[in-house]
This record gives sequence, C-alpha cells and structure tokens, in this order.
Amino acid sequence: MLRSCHTEGVIEAGLDEVGRGCLAGPVVAAAVILPPDYRHSLLTDSKQLSKEQRNVLKAEIEREALTWAVAEASHLEIDEINILQASFLAMHRAVSQLRIEPEHLLVDGNRFVPYPLVPHTCVTKGDSLFLSIAAASVLAKTYRDELMERLAADFPQYGWATNVGYPTIQHRRALNEYGPTIHHRRSFRLVY
Repeated sequence: MLRSCHTEGVIEAGLDEVGRGCLAGPVVAAAVILPPDYRHSLLTDSKQLSKEQRNVLKAEIEREALTWAVAEASHLEIDEINILQASFLAMHRAVSQLRIEPEHLLVDGNRFVPYPLVPHTCVTKGDSLFLSIAAASVLAKTYRDELMERLAADFPQYGWATNVGYPTIQHRRALNEYGPTIHHRRSFRLVY
C-alpha cells in the first residue's frame, strides 16, 4: 500500500517526469497535491499500469486532487540545457502552475534542483511508494503518450503511436532510413 504523505499535516506536492529516455518529443512533468485522506487501491507507478488503468486513474486524479498541473520542456530546450536540467525545468513549471502553494515537494528520483522557498525530499522509486508521486506519474505519462500519438499522425513511420518516442527497433530503423524529424532531440545519439 502506498503512503499518503511524507510529512503529516504539511501541504505536499508529488512530482514526477516522463520521457527522459526518449529520442523525440518533450520531457513532461506533473505535480499533484492530493487530499490528506486520499486512497486508491489501483494507484501506483504508471509504468506498472495498463493504458486503460492509467486513463481511468487520470480522470479520477484530475477530479479528486486538490490541485494538479502538467508542464513540459521541449526537445529544443533538452538540446540546449541537457535532459536532466530540462526534467527539472519541466518539474519547476508544473509546481509554478499549482493553484495551492505546496509547503513541501516529494520528488521521484535521487536529484533535484531546489524550487525557490519550498523544501523537497528526493525519493528513489517514489512513484511506487507515495500516492502523490504515483498520481503525478500517471498524469505526466498520459499527457505525454497522448501528445506523441498526435505527433505520430504526421510521422507514422517512427511508430510513436506505440513507442511514444522511445528507441525501439522500429524507431531506430526509421531514423536510419528517413533521418530525424523536427521533433527529434539532436543532442541524443539518433543514428547507429
């Protein structure tokens, strides 16, 4: 069972990002503040859930969260400042869009650039330990997957509708045959 919070009585936002290992598209982050008594038996790390389960949870989280936000850093920003810094940028953008100011941030992973005036705790595999981080992982993943499915309509040969920009065999073959698109991250090794 996932824990509801890290620090009792503190307004806590869970933060997670999706898409760091992709060759194309943005990195997407979400921030979620859940009610203190929120529970859901299905909610866990989005990678452990089916697409249908994620979509059911997305609607539930958007309805039940006290506040939530999704933000991205573009492939151009990734190329300019690197994927790690772009991940932090997307997380900061998500926090800045929350309608309630958090008193603490629970960040999935082992590194984070501090958000101004808000303490944080990094939690490795936090999306399988804390409900708010799991909720953020669901929102970030569903948002990014939907975005990549839309982009796939213009670039069907890369398989983004199913691989969402990750370096699958189909994606690599298409890069070797057709070259990169305007959505590819040029700072990544694209062609072998």
